[in-house]
Amino acid sequence: MNEALLRALPRARRYARALAGNQEAGDALVREALMALRESPPPGDGPTVMLALYRAVSAQVKDAAGEPGGLSVVERQVLLLTALEGLGHEAAGLVLGRTGDEVAAKAAAARERLREGARADVLIVEDEPIIAMDLGQLVAACGHRVAGIAATQAEAVALARSLNPTLILADINLGMGGDGKSAVAEILREMTVPVIFVTAYPERLLTGEAVEPAFVVTKPFDPMTLAIATYQAVTGGLRLS
Repeated sequence: MNEALLRALPRARRYARALAGNQEAGDALVREALMALRESPPPGDGPTVMLALYRAVSAQVKDAAGEPGGLSVVERQVLLLTALEGLGHEAAGLVLGRTGDEVAAKAAAARERLREGARADVLIVEDEPIIAMDLGQLVAACGHRVAGIAATQAEAVALARSLNPTLILADINLGMGGDGKSAVAEILREMTVPVIFVTAYPERLLTGEAVEPAFVVTKPFDPMTLAIATYQAVTGGLRLS
């Protein structure tokens, strides 16, 4: 595998996992994409290779109308590529085989319907009070309810047990209060709940070497990025079969 592909893998994993709704299915998409690119290696520099890998992942998922009132496959892809991965409309169009204008129209339509999607009771795990308050406001702006806010690892586990949230939004570093990943791991031993990790260093979570999160949002982020990630997490991503 060439160096450009290796550098592109963390972002491809993030996109594929968010698209599929879980780590296992997302990583399977990436493996299939790499096999396809092995047959026809992408030429050019890093950005060109990154787009080729996004395209190979996207090509494995057929477009469909989605659930009534929900987003179609291509709308999910457009939102994930533009908001989560930061591509412009033209670049996302190259990935999806559409024009930049088509991508812009799909994105606008999807944003209009996004708040009508699944609602969640969210447990926020964040040790900085101001950041936790900001996250709570973003969660509410996305149409969800803040079930509780935990500042430490122990508090996160206790609140998860008592509140039974339908989504967890967790920072990685909880300062003196422990570790967000460890808190989530303990919670997931007792219940099944989707988790979105918030971090300034997503590549540290996307190495492919251990159990990793399905959803990673990079700091700083805007409300639309969080809205898309929560929609994917709560709805379980795409049905791939």
